[in-house]
Amino acid sequence: MIAIDRRQFNRRQFNSLAFLLAAQGRKLFAASGLGPNLDATLRGSMTKRKIPCVVAMVATADKITYTGAFGKRDSASGIDVKPDSIFAIASMTKAITATAAMQLVEQGKINLHEPVSKFLPELGKLDVITGFDAAGKPILRPATKPVTLHHLLTHTSGFAYDTWDESMLKYNALHGGPAAATVAQLTPLIFEPGTRWQYGTSMDWAGRLVEAVSGLTLEQYFQRNILQPLGMKDTTLIFPAEKFDRLVSSSRRQSDGSLKEDPRTMPAPPKAFNGGGGLFSTAPDYVRFMQMILNHGRGPNNAQILQPKTVAMMTTNQIGDVSAGKLKTFRPTISSDVDFHPGVTDGFTYGFLINKTAYQGGRSAGSLAWAGVENTFYWIDPKRSLCAVVMMQFFPFVDSQAVGLLGDFEKAVYAI
Repeated sequence: MIAIDRRQFNRRQFNSLAFLLAAQGRKLFAASGLGPNLDATLRGSMTKRKIPCVVAMVATADKITYTGAFGKRDSASGIDVKPDSIFAIASMTKAITATAAMQLVEQGKINLHEPVSKFLPELGKLDVITGFDAAGKPILRPATKPVTLHHLLTHTSGFAYDTWDESMLKYNALHGGPAAATVAQLTPLIFEPGTRWQYGTSMDWAGRLVEAVSGLTLEQYFQRNILQPLGMKDTTLIFPAEKFDRLVSSSRRQSDGSLKEDPRTMPAPPKAFNGGGGLFSTAPDYVRFMQMILNHGRGPNNAQILQPKTVAMMTTNQIGDVSAGKLKTFRPTISSDVDFHPGVTDGFTYGFLINKTAYQGGRSAGSLAWAGVENTFYWIDPKRSLCAVVMMQFFPFVDSQAVGLLGDFEKAVYAI
């Protein structure tokens, strides 16, 4: 208990202090009930929705406030998942790549608004798909604007994934089908750089840019400049054999609605490192990254990963009134339609989706988020100094049951 001499305070100061102490007391009281309430929510939602497993964490800028792990690593072994179980986090890699690129911007090695063809000559002469002729061949014209790092980090470059773009799906079909394993596939753009938002291979190219400028592979750069300084010891683009027992199996939604588990096999080393996906990680590791953002770029042991002014750019909408985060699927086995915030126009920063208005019963306006295709999700709420990650492992992306569990969990976090 803090001893207070009321003679040293006027009434307004004393009332302000009393309010602060009461608020702290409410937070401590709420925190004491956090675990049981969120345990019940996660376990109940997972069971009701027949999801094989889920691991979730909630944290403030400097403290873990909740950890939960439910379900099985795989059906054959019956081994329980644990907080440090390892997941393929796919496009949650993108925020790490954006961080790497912004470090190079801080160092003056890259400019956000110069053509990236300065370092990646293959991007110097790009075409834009304007349609398809009667024979089904693409109609192309030269792009009139260069692609910049600003475009790559905000997904306004014109590069698109064929999962969510019909023109790219048609184009890839004419060229032997989608090159799913290809990193930074060189394709035409679907619009002039900077004119709209579309999810695609922009971060693949940002990763290639980091490699070209730094002289390191993306794995080397990540480890030296982000992952090791943050203590993210289980996060890597090259899965280590000695950690195979901790890898969670993946499943796929079948036409009858059931989930069929894929065989749990050792991931092969990648032939090239992908800034758009490819990382394996854990909930505790990713929380360390999110806490760095909440702490304005500072990690454990005062490691300065990013400068505060850079984090400010990464937590501010960079695409004006352009709408981000809404996608129609053309490959329903990979992804359902994506609409994280129905009825609302969200923006995009250098690396994150940002909501301009609060989620009902959930995250504040100005929160940052993204996800991985196998239904791993995170959000960072700077206003509340709160972050959370929810990891599942099955297709399709934004499956209704996965989104349902995410919603249940988020509402429970903010209800406490």
